[in-house]
Amino acid sequence: MSELKLHPNAAQSLGQWHEMIRTGDLSALPELLDPQAVFRSPMAHTPYPGAPVVSMILNTVIKVFENFTYHRELATADGLNVILEFSADVSGKALKGIDMIRFNEQGKIVEFEVMVRPLSGLQALGEQMGQRLGAYLAASKAL
Repeated sequence: MSELKLHPNAAQSLGQWHEMIRTGDLSALPELLDPQAVFRSPMAHTPYPGAPVVSMILNTVIKVFENFTYHRELATADGLNVILEFSADVSGKALKGIDMIRFNEQGKIVEFEVMVRPLSGLQALGEQMGQRLGAYLAASKAL
């Protein structure tokens, strides 16, 4: 595969994202998120809006995933969107998925969408996330 052709600010932010994942420390994530960022979950049909909610979801899911590894990266022609293929285990279930991340020209994440397969892996992920964040996410949707 050829090297990703990302907008320079998006490339810098993606590099920071990869470093956070590598170290397991997402404390700098709020700096990468646009205040109006949205998270699109594989379990919910409506997005979760706002940087604090997006940060809470991503900080939780990184604790739920075991053996998380990115495999491939693809970018759109405008250099502001990237698709990251990953694999992980959740509660003994193997899953594969993609993170679709959209950046603005300042390099801030404006949309983070996740798709996961197979269904058994998605169900395990949903169960773990529900246990950890169910009340928080329900409250955030009510705002």
